Amino acid sequence: MKRIIITGTSRGIGLELVQQLAAQGHQVLALSRNAEPCKSLNKQNITAFSFDITDATHFQKVVDFVESDWEGVDVLINNAGALVNKPFAETTVADFKAVYNVNVFGVAELTRVVLPFMKSGSHVVTISSMGGIQGSMKFPGLAAYSSSKGAVITWSELLAEEYKEQNIAFNVLALGAVQTEMLEEAFPGYQAPLNASEMADYIANFSLTGNQFYNGKVMQVSASTP
Repeated sequence: MKRIIITGTSRGIGLELVQQLAAQGHQVLALSRNAEPCKSLNKQNITAFSFDITDATHFQKVVDFVESDWEGVDVLINNAGALVNKPFAETTVADFKAVYNVNVFGVAELTRVVLPFMKSGSHVVTISSMGGIQGSMKFPGLAAYSSSKGAVITWSELLAEEYKEQNIAFNVLALGAVQTEMLEEAFPGYQAPLNASEMADYIANFSLTGNQFYNGKVMQVSASTP
């Protein structure tokens, strides 16, 4: 039984991850601004409360919960994401900050406050995108999103080096197209080859076992070419 924190759990892949990992008997802390979808699952091993990854005051709620209820964290899945889809010439500093506050700064801060509770053998999995892979196909309108997803790849590689003596693994899953609400926002009308449940199944298994084989790695999880 693992103690697993997952962000971005109100819909899509995050909500599927909560359901699948809880069904396997793991303890899950589900973090999202909208906690109701996870609360409504009414599972004893799921804890959900409203959490805004861009609000500095909310991180203490996670610390307080872990200290009082778990005393440790085995897996952190950084799944929360924000997206702005508009031509670069129309984007503003506020647009970039809104995306980076979730996809980079929020990811870094949550990881920072959780790390003191992680022991040898723990695993931090950060969900990135194929758009963040250098040399991959890029799409107009996603300058803020894709660049932020590239940033967390480098960040994760650095932390893998920094925490290797503690045997805490950091890996990134760069996802291709998955049929989710966020995909519809980025590419209206596009039909992806995988749905949220299928991708969640892969991520759940990787979060539990991937650190036995990988550290500081970026796995390109895409069923499409390129």
